[in-house]
Amino acid sequence: MDRPNYYAGLDLDRLAERRRDAAWLEQRLAAAATRIVPVWQAMSLVIDGEAPTAMFLTHQDLVAVEAPRIFLGEADGAAYFAIDLSALPETELPGLVNGRGSFLDLRAIGSRLAWQQAGMLALARGLVHWHARHRYCGVCGAPTRSASAGHTRECINTACAAQHFPRTDPAVIMLVTHGDQCLLGRQSRWPKGQHSTLAGFVEPGESLEEAVAREVWEEAGVRVKAVRYQSSQPWPFPASIMLGFRAEAVSLDYRVDRDELEDAKWFTRDFLRQSHEPETFRLPRVDSIARRLVEDWLAEG
Repeated sequence: MDRPNYYAGLDLDRLAERRRDAAWLEQRLAAAATRIVPVWQAMSLVIDGEAPTAMFLTHQDLVAVEAPRIFLGEADGAAYFAIDLSALPETELPGLVNGRGSFLDLRAIGSRLAWQQAGMLALARGLVHWHARHRYCGVCGAPTRSASAGHTRECINTACAAQHFPRTDPAVIMLVTHGDQCLLGRQSRWPKGQHSTLAGFVEPGESLEEAVAREVWEEAGVRVKAVRYQSSQPWPFPASIMLGFRAEAVSLDYRVDRDELEDAKWFTRDFLRQSHEPETFRLPRVDSIARRLVEDWLAEG
């Protein structure tokens, strides 16, 4: 690829071999250059404005906060840790951040952040979400505790002692084309006018290519061929890896599953290149792989 998708391409040494070195982690956590990436109720700390910037905290800012520190890795000589502040009441947050910055939804500002900052916030958000959803063992039901600097959760029941590791849900997302037209759909919960490529989660026992064909048939009644991989994107909203594909439709015939989509239509390149009122038609959000799939296709013809 000539360039990564949003939230990918993070220039970070994850140093997996150091995750069980407690002494080293304590030393890095206390270092002056270390930065802590806070997450509060799935939102990220940002100083908003025309050019928003991520706001990181230090170990000293959070000395009084009892919550596991999740080691993310090192970048430019500085160690980065994530922390979940969701248990704190909103009234205590201004004091922690010294009145600077606000906790905002990464989806709302991610595309306006510096590339590396957006990737770091996405990584922290994804790991914090996983910890919040795996507080109990899926084998025996006992509580779990954070281990390996936040990259493992261990069952505290010694008779079980199961280890649990961060999981990412694979989802296929595909641009279906037929000659000079592509198929886009929309869901009723999206902003007015927004259209996007079709997508869906991979089911057990099927390949990625099979998942593409199944989802397109289920949602739009279109048979596809020539399914080919394009690129991927981490999508921690809340915990997916988006696997981007292109596929060719066998015909222009289609039927919309109204339980899945509000509508779906074929659009020509000329139509997509024109300006439209946002409430009538708009492309997928700029930080999404769906937008990348459409723009790459438009550039071809």
